[in-house]
Amino acid sequence: MDQIIRWAVAALLGLVFVGLTFNRISRTATESGLPYSLFGDIQDSVIGTVNGLWPWIRTRPVAPSPTLRPNQTTPHHHHRQFVPLSPNLTTCHLSYSRQVLPVYCCPPKPESEEPFIDFEFPDPETHRVRIRRPVHKLDRAFISKYQKALAKMKSLPLNDPRNFMRQANIHCIFCTGAYNQMHSNSPLNIHRSWLFFPFHRMMIYFHERILASFMDDGDDFALPYWNWDNPEGMLLPKMYMNGSFFDTERDQSHVYPSVADINFGGVESGLSDKDQIETNLRFMYHQMISGAKRTELFMGCAYRSGENGSCNGPGTIELAPHNALHTWVGSNLNPQRENMGTFYAAARDPVFYAHHSNIDRLWEVWRDLNEHKLDIHDPEWLDSHFFFHDEKLRLVRIRIRDVLNISKLGYAYEPIDHAWVNARPMPSMPPNIARQILQQKKQQTLQYFVQKQDFGPKGRRLSTNVRLEVERPKKQRSREEKIREEEVLVVYGIEVVRDVYAKFDVFVNAVNVNTIGAESREFAGTFVNVQKGVRHVKKRSSPAILKLGISELLEDLEADEDESIFVTLVPRGGTGENIFVGGVRIEYIH
Repeated sequence: MDQIIRWAVAALLGLVFVGLTFNRISRTATESGLPYSLFGDIQDSVIGTVNGLWPWIRTRPVAPSPTLRPNQTTPHHHHRQFVPLSPNLTTCHLSYSRQVLPVYCCPPKPESEEPFIDFEFPDPETHRVRIRRPVHKLDRAFISKYQKALAKMKSLPLNDPRNFMRQANIHCIFCTGAYNQMHSNSPLNIHRSWLFFPFHRMMIYFHERILASFMDDGDDFALPYWNWDNPEGMLLPKMYMNGSFFDTERDQSHVYPSVADINFGGVESGLSDKDQIETNLRFMYHQMISGAKRTELFMGCAYRSGENGSCNGPGTIELAPHNALHTWVGSNLNPQRENMGTFYAAARDPVFYAHHSNIDRLWEVWRDLNEHKLDIHDPEWLDSHFFFHDEKLRLVRIRIRDVLNISKLGYAYEPIDHAWVNARPMPSMPPNIARQILQQKKQQTLQYFVQKQDFGPKGRRLSTNVRLEVERPKKQRSREEKIREEEVLVVYGIEVVRDVYAKFDVFVNAVNVNTIGAESREFAGTFVNVQKGVRHVKKRSSPAILKLGISELLEDLEADEDESIFVTLVPRGGTGENIFVGGVRIEYIH
């Protein structure tokens, strides 16, 4: 056995050397604009072989670089210990777009070679609170100074981390798995889990401070937010059509004055402006209130460190409006709707930062609506950390616990009214009539409903609508039980077979899903897959899981005492051919 291990170690070292050599060659090829397919194929083979050998010979986790040694102890190989998530800055590697076009988002110089400092809050005695305002309410003076600062950011050389493309590449790196985790061979991703909100808060915070440093009077500068959840703000703001704010890679049918479809399904809704606004408001009520009554439903699943700690369960707001609007803005003329419509390029559009400023604001709104009772206190989440350059070119380590109080960060959001708070959806028809019709269809046409809730090991392709009856484990729950436990409709085993945009909506007790949408109470939620724009060299990601809070929905549909409910999965925009689903069930979350 010792001889086998020694052989494996020697082989691994040789492969690492070859891999590093081709990584250097590929970087040179990329920077020179040379074809990459040969280098990429060889590197894929090398990395794949290394990943295959690694589990057999590893006796301890990957050691961190000396510059980035964390305070936590290394976890034992057999017994999982407290290990927060963080990137291993020595591991940045290539991503790929459109199968053949290489995308190298890594910084020119490895950040692991830089010293870092720990984040410190701005001094409240010397720093005024900066107020983030809606884009549609900005005055000309503010727009002018913001535009000039952004132009300055774009003019900086690429070796300056404050450069606009370097800022955009931060998103590319962390959304395409270009960094591995510290203490693990697993890639680190910040979407589809509880990392989504805090990571983006960190990213736009440092972006904001860098922009402010380019202004003579930047002490009070704050990123504006695209207020797409408010009727007055449901337009792509005019500001982004001019100067340094402009991006050529947008869907020209969706620019000002088109009303945004914040649950965009890949094709135009066909609604009038008035009806689109009303649908948007009712959709927001669902995503922020009735469908977000538990932490996991809003924040996403608990993503842990290590090879077995990953999860793929995004929360309500990340799925939509977040994902949906990324796709709505991105150019329909590009294969992956670049820029906004694919993760590797999204932050190249300046509207990205206003979009995420509003996402960040809604996180605070949700926390306030729930009186901070649903905040996360898990130490692994609180101490998970990332690295960003600040306005003084310093590399800063910042933990999630550092960004949970925006007052301490020195900014606030201008208060606005939320029309969606009172936009509770109504059933599209009387619930008792709907139930009778569905029961009749069940008895008269056996093929109308799928007979099993679990679709088997291969899953079921959503090439057409899928209808099924789902048993409820608990009937006639008391008011106390409903408060204590949220009933959750779970769509599991979701796989998007290619890196493409994909979407399906979920309805409960809906008689005709072709005539209703997110404005109706029967709408239970949506799943939206945004393209990463990359081809991973590692194993495929785990299947996704969609958890939809339905306690309030069942009450409104007068189905909270029924033994079962009728569920319909509706693929959108012709994307169902690329979606497989493992099954549907009901569970309960405390």
